[in-house]
Amino acid sequence: MVGIVASSPAPSPVSVAVQFVLTGIVWGSSFLFIAVALSGMTPAQVAGGRLLFGALALAAIVAIRRERLPRGLRTWAHLCVLAMTFCVVPFLLFAWAEQHVSSGLASIFNATTPIMTAIMAWAVFRVESLRLGQLIGIGVGIAGVVVIIAPGAVGEVGDSTVAQLALLGATACYGVSLAYMRRFLGNSGLSGVAFAFGYIGPAAAFMLLLSPVILAEPMRLTLPVVGSIVALGVLGTGVAYVWNQNTLRAWGPTRASTVTYITPVVGVALGILVLGERISWNEPVGAAVVFLGILLVQQRLRLPRRVTA
Repeated sequence: MVGIVASSPAPSPVSVAVQFVLTGIVWGSSFLFIAVALSGMTPAQVAGGRLLFGALALAAIVAIRRERLPRGLRTWAHLCVLAMTFCVVPFLLFAWAEQHVSSGLASIFNATTPIMTAIMAWAVFRVESLRLGQLIGIGVGIAGVVVIIAPGAVGEVGDSTVAQLALLGATACYGVSLAYMRRFLGNSGLSGVAFAFGYIGPAAAFMLLLSPVILAEPMRLTLPVVGSIVALGVLGTGVAYVWNQNTLRAWGPTRASTVTYITPVVGVALGILVLGERISWNEPVGAAVVFLGILLVQQRLRLPRRVTA
C-alpha cells in the first residue's frame, strides 16, 4: 500500500533500506495477526481495533513531530473518502475473508494491489496512460488470479471462493484509493505522517461511531488476541505507514512499491511456520504469474521490440 508524500528532509540511504525491509516484514506479518485476532474477535472488531491503535500511534507521532494537519474542508473531504476506500472497507473485507481462507493466501492476493492500481489509474481516474506491454501485464496478472481461484471454484462456489473474491475486492479498493490520491491529493502539501493520519484518523472515528453495534458481539481477549490487534494497529497500520512514506520520498513510487514482493513471502512463511497452514500447487504458481504481470505493469520487464528496417 503506497501513498502520497510531501517534501521534507529524507533519511539516510541505509535507514531507508532498513525501513523498506521492516515495512515488508510488518505488512507480511499483518495477515498472521489478523488470523490470530479472529480467534477472539469478529471481523468488524478486528478492523476497528487495528484502526483505533493505528490512529493513536500516528496521532502520537504527529504530536511529537508537531506536524501540520490539513486545514481546508475540501482536503478533509477527500481524506474522508480515503478513510472508507483505503481503510474501512478493505480492512473489513480482509478480516472477513480470513475466516475462510489461510493468512498466506490472503497475503498472496494482497500482492495484486499494483495491478489494481494500474487499472484504476488508467481506466477510471485517467491519471496514467498504459503502454501495450503494461496492458499485457494486466492480462497476465488476471490470469494468475484465475490460476489461484479456479481449482476450488470449478468444483463448487463455496465460502473459500467468495472469500477470495472479497480479497480481490479489498485490493480493488486499494487500487481506487491510490489512483484517487494521485488525482485529488497529489499536491496536498502534507508530510507523509500527517497525510496517513488524515485518513486513518477519520476511519477510526467512523468505526468508533459504530462501536455499539460492533461491540454487541462478545470478545474473548486472550493475550495472543490482544497482542495481535495491538501489533496490527500500532505497527501495521501506524509505524509501518511512516516507514513506507519515508521509502516513497527517497526512492519514488515505483521502487517503493516493490515491498509488494516481500509481504506475500513473509505472509506465507508465517502462515506455515506459526499456524501450520498448507498451500496447494496453484497458489505459488498463480502468485508467480501475478508477479510476472506486476513486472510488466511496472515496466521492470519489457517485451522485446520488433526490429524494423
